[in-house]
Formats: sequence, structure tokens, C-alpha cells
Amino acid sequence: MQENVLLQMRQIEKSFPGVRALGGVDFTLRKGEIHALMGENGAGKSTLIKILTGVYHMDSGEVRVEGEKVSIHSPQDAQNKGISTVYQEITLCPNITVAENMFIGREKGIWINHKEREKRADEILGKLGIPARAKQQLGSCSLAVQQMVAIARAVDMQCKVLILDEPTSSLDDKEVKMLFDLMRDLKSRGVGIIFVTHFLEQVYEVSDRITVLRNGELVGEYLTEELPQVELVSKMIGKELEELSSMGEGDDKNAEAGEIFYEAEGLSSSETYPFNFNIRKGEVNGFTGLLGSGRSESVRAIFGADKVGGGSVKIKGKPVKITKPIDAMKNGIGYLAEDRKRDGIIAELSVRENIILALQVMNGMFKPISRSEAEAFADEYIKVLNIKTASRETPVGSLSGGNQQKVILARWLLTHPDYLILDEPTRGIDVGTKLEIQKLVLKLAEEGVSVTFISSEVEEMLRTCSRLIVMRDKHIVGELKGSDLNQTQVMKTIAGGEA
Repeated sequence: MQENVLLQMRQIEKSFPGVRALGGVDFTLRKGEIHALMGENGAGKSTLIKILTGVYHMDSGEVRVEGEKVSIHSPQDAQNKGISTVYQEITLCPNITVAENMFIGREKGIWINHKEREKRADEILGKLGIPARAKQQLGSCSLAVQQMVAIARAVDMQCKVLILDEPTSSLDDKEVKMLFDLMRDLKSRGVGIIFVTHFLEQVYEVSDRITVLRNGELVGEYLTEELPQVELVSKMIGKELEELSSMGEGDDKNAEAGEIFYEAEGLSSSETYPFNFNIRKGEVNGFTGLLGSGRSESVRAIFGADKVGGGSVKIKGKPVKITKPIDAMKNGIGYLAEDRKRDGIIAELSVRENIILALQVMNGMFKPISRSEAEAFADEYIKVLNIKTASRETPVGSLSGGNQQKVILARWLLTHPDYLILDEPTRGIDVGTKLEIQKLVLKLAEEGVSVTFISSEVEEMLRTCSRLIVMRDKHIVGELKGSDLNQTQVMKTIAGGEA
């Protein structure tokens, strides 16, 4: 079996200031193998790939290609050693032809034989079964075909190791099948493929082996056919089946306490498939599933943060139209986004200015909040939420992550929402602040506010929610409440109902 080994990474260590990203990780890829690299956000997948492609330099460890120890100092270095990467975001040029993209940067000299280049490109495309022509402008091709052209470029450069990083996240089912057919063809030619994805079904459809990372550590390498989906989920999340089974049953937190406040049928957006959803007055429910399952995309559709594609919405039984965030806000909906730095805080503005932002937007530009009102609002919520800041005028970007999160919470609480969506409100903050936010959520529910709560930590969801909507591959695959609200059922539902 050793002669079949194409790539070996041994005892790979990598640290960043204050963070150990990889701790002695091993990875082995064989010739003619599709090997899925799996793990939740922060597991170390991207760091491992960036070391292999020369973007990062490892602190210690070794890399061997076909048994020979190699040093990789740059992406060009990796390419010269037969290692190529195709990313989710296409890195080719859409405004030039397919042939030009396939050979860009590889042709030397002033004079280029365009006919010879196009003939060569068509030969490669034909050999790989890629539905594109050499003279065609790349931008006129579908996203799937553009990715295939990137793969064809890598293959023509004699790549031995092909890394596909989330290649299917923007593709429809037909395009995914085309890509998988090409992957199988390359596998038959002896290319080793590292497949990074969050779609479990696709892992089991196309991969031969699975390596699981968690918190920068190697969990293990497994033959795909010998690792049931539910076990893969438990290894990624860090709970063994025996431990999951021994945990207490979820109690009924009285999800039927109030009338339905918000109800959607067939709601879809540019990022989601159609789904049905409702929440009752005073209920805390949540969307759960692995990263990439569609949790965040679903709540963004509810808030109108992504372009709404279809469906109907009722609030308190009356039809409403929500196509953009201001529509949601005027209907009593608040939304704390998953990425607080990108979609939440405005780092240069003060705590006071960040807190009043949503209320000012709702009031409109012709009804500005006075300075004295803004100061009173800020002081009130700094006290209520125990926000640690030197003053209300401190730039919010200088606060800790937990206190930034509290500022965004204050922003939405100031609008007195009937329905509050919290996407990863406790990510990256200390345990004490996490508990404060969880208690606040339950207190809001007691006061009649409806809350949708999303967290990557399943235990946190179980402590907080009375009902969980389970997602996989951007579809709702189950709903759990009462005695089914426990770790075991969540994992089984995510994995597809396997025992």
C-alpha cells in the first residue's frame, strides 16, 4: 500500500499569536483517491490546506510527495510540485477566453500561436468531457463549467494532488453531478483529490476516505463506507455516541405558550431553498445543523437581508411583504448577524452611535435622535447589559468581542422588537458573557418576545430553545421538541436518521 501513497503530511504544527491552529496533524492521500477533509469551523482544515499550498509556513512537521520530502514556500512552489487548488470563488478571468485562462502565465516569449493554444485547449476539454470551447469567453460559462476549466488548467499542468475547496456550494444538482463525473474521471487517471465540503451527502456520494479534524487536532482517518453519517457528525462536533445517549432528555419548555407571531410558507432567497417556518409569541426556537447547512441563510431570508425569491409571510395572521431589512424592522423584527465585525458593529463609531443606529434608521433621516436622548439610551443599556467600556463615546472597535456583541444586542433591544433573531450571539466570547446572553434570551421570552437562537454549540441550543429546526444541505430535515430535544436526536437527524 505504501507505494500507492501520493502525499504524506506528518506531525504538522502551526500556531498564530495566542492560538494553536494545528497540533501534530497527520494526513495521507493516495493515488486515484477522493479524500474528504472534514471538520467544523475552526477545526484546522483551511490552515492545513494553506500549509500544503505554501500560503502558510508550518512551525514543524514534514511533507512528502511520492515519498520525497519537500519544502513548500509559496503557491508557485506547490504548483511546481504537482499540487493545485481550485477554490469556491473562481480565481480565473471571466473577460477572456477559456483557452487564455487555461494557459495564462504559462506561455513565454512575445509571439503566441493562438491556433495551437486553442487546439490544445479543446483537446484537454474534450478529453475531460468539459462542455466548453476554447474560443468561448469564460464569463459566458456556468459557475460549474468555470470551475471545471480551472480543474482542466490544473490537470494540464501535471497536477498530482488536486485540492477542491468547497467547489459545490454555489452549484445546482445537475452541475454538482457534472463536477462529480469529472472528479471520478481524474481519480481513474491516478490524480489524488482532497475534497473540502460541508455537504455530508456529497461526501458519501463521491469520497473514498474521510479525515476528521477538530480544534486543530486529528480525530482520525476512516474508510467512507465504514463510517456511518451519525458517527461522522459526532466526531466533528466532539460528542461520542455513548456520551450523547447518556445525556438527559430535553424538557418541554412550553413552545405552545403563545399565538403564532411570524409564519412563512415557501420562503426562499438567493441563498436558500423554499422552506416553511413559524414562531410563537414568547417562544425561543432555533435552526441547527453543521456549518453550511443553511442555518444563517434561512434567518437572513426571514429578515430580508438576502434577495427574497418567493413565498408568503404573515405576522399576527396578516399578510406582510418583507423584501429588505427595513421592512422586517418596521414589522417588529430585529437581527443580530453571524459576523459581528462585517455585518454588526461599525468599529470607528462610538458605543453610543452604534447603539442608536437601528432606531435612527427606523425613525428616518428627518427625525434625528437628539444628542441627549442618544446619551440616555446608551447609558441605560450600558448599565442593563453590563457593557464594559470606558465611556459611551469609546469607539466600539476597541471593546472586547463579548462587549461588542452586547452593544449590538443593545441596538436591537432599543427598538423594542416583537421578534429577535440572534445568529451566533455567543461565538468567540467568554463563558461568563455567554451565560449572561443566554439568561437575557430566556428573560426576553418570558416578557413575550419571540426569539430565534442559532449557535454552533448544540448544548447551548438545548439549554435555550424549546424547539429546534434541523437543517442539512440547505433543507429542513426535521423538527425536534419535547422529549426529542436531546443531543442524540439532533445528531441522528443531521445525519439523516441513521441509528
